[in-house]
Amino acid sequence: MIRKIGFVIACLICVPGMYAQDGSTSPYSYFGLGDIRESSTVENQMMGGIGMYADSIHISLNNPAAYGKLGVQVRDNFSLTTYTAGISHKQVRYKSYGEEQSSSITNLDYLALGVSLKKGLGVGFGIRPYTSVGYNFETLDGVEGARTLNRYSGKGGLNKVFASVGYEIVKNLSLGVTVNYNFGTLEREVIQGRENVQFDSRDKKSSRIDGVDLNYAANYTPAINDTHTLYTSLRINTQANLSARNTQETGSYSLATGQDISVNQVDLESMGLKETGVKIPTTTTLGLGYGENMKWFLGIEYSFQKLSDLSNEFLEFENLVYDNATTIALGGFYTPDRNSFESYFKRMTYRAGFRYGETGMIVNSKHIKNLGITFGVGLPLGNYPSNLNLGFELGRTGTSAGNLVEESYFKVNVGLSLNDQWFQKRKIN
Repeated sequence: MIRKIGFVIACLICVPGMYAQDGSTSPYSYFGLGDIRESSTVENQMMGGIGMYADSIHISLNNPAAYGKLGVQVRDNFSLTTYTAGISHKQVRYKSYGEEQSSSITNLDYLALGVSLKKGLGVGFGIRPYTSVGYNFETLDGVEGARTLNRYSGKGGLNKVFASVGYEIVKNLSLGVTVNYNFGTLEREVIQGRENVQFDSRDKKSSRIDGVDLNYAANYTPAINDTHTLYTSLRINTQANLSARNTQETGSYSLATGQDISVNQVDLESMGLKETGVKIPTTTTLGLGYGENMKWFLGIEYSFQKLSDLSNEFLEFENLVYDNATTIALGGFYTPDRNSFESYFKRMTYRAGFRYGETGMIVNSKHIKNLGITFGVGLPLGNYPSNLNLGFELGRTGTSAGNLVEESYFKVNVGLSLNDQWFQKRKIN
């Protein structure tokens, strides 16, 4: 009972912190709605981010159909409730032409709870970041005597509060849906200073964004023989039509004192920009895998998003064009013997994966790509099938060509997947 109460208290404490945290230090978070954050648990991230696999002891944040498998006959006569949380620490090296810098950031990545209501029917809810804005950089333009120094900074991001339900409608076929409520604030500021001009100009924009989108999923897992299963998955995250309430300030600014000289509120209402729409295009993911339940698994997923349909009337960016975004991920796991009494190492789960993607952003005529190599272990805890998951990722985003920045990173993930008897039927002897 103490562990249950502790988890609820942790949720109440951490939700405001998740909303306020700076989840990115990337200059690429300047564009669009910011960096797209990982949408899966540590277990899935360490398999390249694939989300098709479903079992009875882990929550899948991006595959609601998996809730139909949750808690099914883990122990005789009852099902388990699963609650999970994850944090990450990221070390990043930024490389541009002739210059290198580094930074680090630690984040709370998700909090979620899943409950099996009956065999084949499960529900869940939680919160996780969706995008993060966090950048601070400068550009120097012009010739000596008439140079312009631009200082760009931004913070904020969007979060998702979600509720999911998954149901196995017939044997081996599970359907699911997640309702996401998106909310958050994006703030961006540009301070421009010119040689031989006393004060700098300042332009600050802020958008409070909210709205709903849906994520549908279907898992079909026919048995190939007595021990092996074919895993297929289709997930569609529908187009999100969000609302933004915008403000903009302009004026003069003294960099020497760090104070405003004058501030003017821009009349966005007369420009039709006080309240605007933000459209995030549909993402479709197809998955195919093969394995033995709770023993080993290997799968591949392909995701597609027509990012060229992304629209945000209030924020426009120079030197940026949107194209189709695609991701291909390969990954799997192996558990030697999860019931072994002789060896703890045989009960551990070993995971690895690879991910390559086109972000859909073309900056200065350069396609921004990312890739990552992932690996990790699941460490069993206690008598129940709870586990502590450790993961590691090596990756790279962007390029140093075209006056851009290449990001190389090393990421450490820690996730808890705890199982307990929250709802157990009492029996009278």
